[in-house]
Amino acid sequence: MDMHTVVVGTSGTTAQDVIAVARDNARVELSEAAVNALAAAREVVDALAAKPEPVYGVSTGFGALATRHIGHELRTQLQRNIVRSHAAGMGPRVEREVVRALMFLRLKTVASGRTGVRPAVAQTMADVLNAGITPVVHEYGSLGCSGDLAPLSHCALTLMGEGDAEGPDGVVRPAGELLAAHGITPVELHEKEGLALLNGTDGMLGMLVMALADLRNLYTSADITAALSLEALLGTDKVLAPELHAIRPHPGQGASADNMLRVLAGSGLTGHHQDDAPRVQDAYSVRCAPQVNGAGRDTLAHAATVADRELAAAVDNPVVLPDGRVESNGNFHGAPVAYVLDFLAIAAADLGSISERRTDRMLDKNRSHGLPPFLADDAGVDSGLMIAQYTQAALVSEMKRLAVPASADSIPSSAMQEDHVSMGWSAARKLRTAVDNLARIIAVELYAATRAIELRAAEGLTPAPASRAAVEALRAAGVEGPGPDRFLSPDLAAADAFVRRGALVTAVEPVTGPLA
Repeated sequence: MDMHTVVVGTSGTTAQDVIAVARDNARVELSEAAVNALAAAREVVDALAAKPEPVYGVSTGFGALATRHIGHELRTQLQRNIVRSHAAGMGPRVEREVVRALMFLRLKTVASGRTGVRPAVAQTMADVLNAGITPVVHEYGSLGCSGDLAPLSHCALTLMGEGDAEGPDGVVRPAGELLAAHGITPVELHEKEGLALLNGTDGMLGMLVMALADLRNLYTSADITAALSLEALLGTDKVLAPELHAIRPHPGQGASADNMLRVLAGSGLTGHHQDDAPRVQDAYSVRCAPQVNGAGRDTLAHAATVADRELAAAVDNPVVLPDGRVESNGNFHGAPVAYVLDFLAIAAADLGSISERRTDRMLDKNRSHGLPPFLADDAGVDSGLMIAQYTQAALVSEMKRLAVPASADSIPSSAMQEDHVSMGWSAARKLRTAVDNLARIIAVELYAATRAIELRAAEGLTPAPASRAAVEALRAAGVEGPGPDRFLSPDLAAADAFVRRGALVTAVEPVTGPLA
């Protein structure tokens, strides 16, 4: 287990903290300031709990049942019951990294001192994370409003020693057994604590943060593959000149054009071998790559701004304010996060679409400017990459379906008390699928472009130094070059893993310098 430690305080949680805990198993510690803030907020809640007047979340039922005042003798049962009843998820298990992000982000909000949870409960949350215990959370159960209710409830159930969880060894066991094995005492929830553990946008936010990290790598990788394809198609790099992009000053567009220009520096293929088929301009999928990739980059920047704001937030209802008031609010509504999750899926779908168009162009002898049909060794006997493009096209088609926004939908719940919801969890789940598909699409373009560049090199045309570095790294990763037909799936899987781990970017940066 990684020994890096993330300290949770009253503010200052970053996207890097989320990634460290979710993916790298970083330890979590509560700061002294967080413990003090937790204790101070708890005093406020205890004072309210002692009063005869009903306070939502402290001494009432929940949702449409908030009109019932709950006496002292039933309040522990009330908090326990909300967790049990709301742990109603169904479907496949959610990935471990998502659940860890979910738990960590809920702990971050709890530690803000705005929820009224006792320090002991927060410490137990940290202990469960540090023990590598991962609650079993299911795909369906959140409407992205009133928090990611069912997913967070399954996490809270584990804190109580109930339900199932996965141990650090990957084996699913009863949560009570796992807590006992790690010396963790299950919590008994007091007033407001059950509700406070369930009422946040933590699942959708965690998935947004991880998607942003993955997409940053994929957008840089897409700039590289677009440059390789331009080179393979004997295109011109004149369209990448900085003065052309300065007159349309979208920052992402300029960054993508600069990346491509640096990858192509020193190429002997670009813009000099068009005599056999003169072209005034390259096709849109080649010429407009910086505009499409760049627009996606600007979308990432907007989504990152929303994520940073949400990371600085304390989402709960009711919330303990600095002046000691406990107030109901609507901050649990996931609309801000849901919108950007959907926006990212749209941008990713379009990036996949333009990537596939370049691949298809390289495989078509009528548009590839001298490359063999389907980049095959002996076309007719060999089919080359014909069906690799089919796979890529199938992925692109699914990306388009995944781009349909979840946040445009709403469905009433809780007897019409919760009559408008964000569907942000659903937006996050489909974005994760879209990000996976995008990596595969880029991998297919990379596979085709590197093969095409090697075929050009066999004709005596010299690719750019960065292109050669990309080809050599991909071949070193076990992805074979041109030749007779072979079992393609392992090559495509290896190319996918190469792109996904950032190896393409790592391969070219020693030549190009750091890419945006």
